[in-house]
Amino acid sequence: MDHSAHHTGATHEHAAHQARRGHGHKSASWGMAAKATLHCLTGCAIGEILGMVIGTALLWGNVQTMVLAIALAFVFGYSFTLFAVRRAGLDWKSAVKVALAADTVSIAVMELVDNGIIALTPGAMDAHLSDALFWTALLGGFAVAFVITTPVNKWMIGRGKGHAVVHAYH
Repeated sequence: MDHSAHHTGATHEHAAHQARRGHGHKSASWGMAAKATLHCLTGCAIGEILGMVIGTALLWGNVQTMVLAIALAFVFGYSFTLFAVRRAGLDWKSAVKVALAADTVSIAVMELVDNGIIALTPGAMDAHLSDALFWTALLGGFAVAFVITTPVNKWMIGRGKGHAVVHAYH
């Protein structure tokens, strides 16, 4: 009895299942990882700067301002992906799931690094928006966060996670 057709079909189904689960992906390129990180960084930077400006304008303390800045970094970071996949035709519920899957780790790492640098830079937490120290610490934090988050995104994309889930909608 020839079972080769059965085994070929089963092998094909297994390979398709593995691909859907994120296994068997080729290694992501550094360019792809950098583009994904820059995408996240753009949303994070907009949200974080807006949060810092709002908190400072309202004369809030450092903790309240930082919480607002981080929250807005996540909102703006997610929104970039959310609106891109909505444009591609996803319904809101599916789009939110894709944005959460694509961006959560990237944004979390970026915010941890960036805000850690700001918190550890002497005087940066008390600097005003008009002080060079404020902008130097913030922009330096973004630069270091980009360098640290890019390999994380490369690793995740290579495993079919993170920004890899968005690529089906481009």
